[in-house]
Amino acid sequence: MSRVAIVTGGSRGIGAAISVALKELGHTPVAVYAGNDERAREFSEETGIPAYKWDVGDHQACLDGCAKVAEEVGAVDIVVNNAGITRDGTLHKMSFEDWNEVMRINLGGCFNMAKATFPGMRERKWGRIINIGSVNGQAGQYGQVNYAAAKSGIHGFTKALAQEGAKFGVTVNAIAPGYIDTDMVAAVPEPVLEKIVARIPVGRLGHADEIARGVAFLASEDAAFVTGSTLSINGGQHMY
Repeated sequence: MSRVAIVTGGSRGIGAAISVALKELGHTPVAVYAGNDERAREFSEETGIPAYKWDVGDHQACLDGCAKVAEEVGAVDIVVNNAGITRDGTLHKMSFEDWNEVMRINLGGCFNMAKATFPGMRERKWGRIINIGSVNGQAGQYGQVNYAAAKSGIHGFTKALAQEGAKFGVTVNAIAPGYIDTDMVAAVPEPVLEKIVARIPVGRLGHADEIARGVAFLASEDAAFVTGSTLSINGGQHMY
């Protein structure tokens, strides 16, 4: 059955791979983006996937944006909360703005998008919310107290909301990617990246489509008995 899916941060990197994977499964994905109009236009032209622009950290923008998607595309049954930013620095040097912006978008975006779509999923007795966490939210990372806290918060948010959605046929799960070969990781200085790869047992960075396949499973009917779970896709970098 075809479902309407919203993928935040859905026109680049991991989000783009997720959007394409959901389309290939017969769903109707909508990519949400915040700023890069040119990239969003290119993505839509290449894939035929519509792109809608709003800031997931803006609560009202999420309510309005999701309502617009529901009106123009259809009722939203799948949400992938993938949008995220980094503002790295040690606590000694990190500004409140750097802390607050990461929390507002990375964690606040999950709340905002759930508030906009969860009620409809409950009413229709079917839904999938998939939150993209991070290995650094599980294990921590030097210079990322903001990012690690937000991503760790996503894992807790997932477990709590899963309990609310279970009896309504709404599953809520998370994926915790390791280091993936995206633009965000490409910005890491080469010497630092080499040290990171050296800590990954499989000896390489992950690929965006490997995360997308995990999302595709969690969004499927086959995953109806999976909720409140975090799927770690990190090449063995963090095991527990």
